Amino acid sequence: MEAYANALLIAIPLFLVLILIEIGYGYWRKKITYGVLDTVSSISSGITNILKDTLGLGVVLVTYPSILTFFNVAPLEMHWWVWVVGFICIDFAGYWNHRLSHKINIFWNQHMIHHSSESFNLACALRQSVSNLIAYFPLLLLPAALLGVPYKVIAILAPVHLFAQFWYHTQHIGKLGVLEYIIVTPSQHRVHHAINERYIDKNLGQVFSIWDRMFGTFQEELATDPPQYGVLKQVNTWNPLAINFMHFWQITKDAWHTRSWIDKLRIWFMPTGWRPADVANNYPVEIIEDVFNFKRYPDSGSSLFKAYAVFQLLGVSMILLLGLSEVGSLEAIEFALLALYIALSVGSYSMFMDRWKGAYFSEFARISVGLLASVLFLNSVGAPEHFYAWRMVLYAYFLLSLTGLLYGFFQSRFTHGTKVISS
Repeated sequence: MEAYANALLIAIPLFLVLILIEIGYGYWRKKITYGVLDTVSSISSGITNILKDTLGLGVVLVTYPSILTFFNVAPLEMHWWVWVVGFICIDFAGYWNHRLSHKINIFWNQHMIHHSSESFNLACALRQSVSNLIAYFPLLLLPAALLGVPYKVIAILAPVHLFAQFWYHTQHIGKLGVLEYIIVTPSQHRVHHAINERYIDKNLGQVFSIWDRMFGTFQEELATDPPQYGVLKQVNTWNPLAINFMHFWQITKDAWHTRSWIDKLRIWFMPTGWRPADVANNYPVEIIEDVFNFKRYPDSGSSLFKAYAVFQLLGVSMILLLGLSEVGSLEAIEFALLALYIALSVGSYSMFMDRWKGAYFSEFARISVGLLASVLFLNSVGAPEHFYAWRMVLYAYFLLSLTGLLYGFFQSRFTHGTKVISS
């Protein structure tokens, strides 16, 4: 856990800096690909994913070392070419894992959040799942195990392979000539995220593009059919926790409503989006029909409203980084409580972004709890050094949050009352 946390302490600031650079470049080129609320939602999704991975939540069906032991294959010696073979095996497994996520109903639930943004930018890369609680990826590494690729190679290369997928989530890089035949490029990945009919479920490769060409899932980006982004069944929320389980909830309701016992069972493993005939007739869902002309979820609000959302993201990110920096000194229960607070914070301020009726109350409650916990914890014996050094910053964050929240609350009430009187 500590090694993973240390890697994140480098990766998270780097990703945020690159996102800021892309935002600045977009404004300079007058090609803005970011919305404030959408960006906050994307980064918040990354935060929840980090919490899940750091806590090690989920069940691993089988580990890679156990596969190695089962087949009793002698591990290869640590030559440079072993690392190349290991990376290719991870990418091959990644392609099939990605393909399963697009093709099977229950697996789509854990991947849908990555596609849920109706924009396309570097922040979208951070839209990662917390609903993938059953890990089966090591099973797809069977070729690596049979070849004798050591576990150490897989363990080191797996996060490298993941981070290598960040850069191509952008609209600012065009086609890259001969590289289009070797690696996954921004052009190819724009196609993958598009909801245009010809682009659906295409370009499933993660680093190398050869798998798509080999297995018939490659599609070139066409100027005559510019990619439109999102999912056909719109999520209509900024709340990453809700998005994570939205498709699962839909499948659950459909399984409950269908009269066929066979359909109650097979719906989970049917192609993505499949619904029993009786349910589809009695409980229709709205699907985007014209991808070039549909109402997108509004990324709107006053400057103060958006500033509040960004401020909460920054505050929660700060708390996350402080927690990761002290993960080795915190008790397991302490880090679990911190993670729970961060997750609830993401849920609360994203509901505020959605204009949920109870959002003012939930925000007031979680900020007050955070302030109280900070005062009690940071003034206790044995408080982590980094937390103590940052205590005034934490106090300022919570107090400014309360001030902004109360200002927004009374302003909205005053404005609403004025409108009622004048009407």
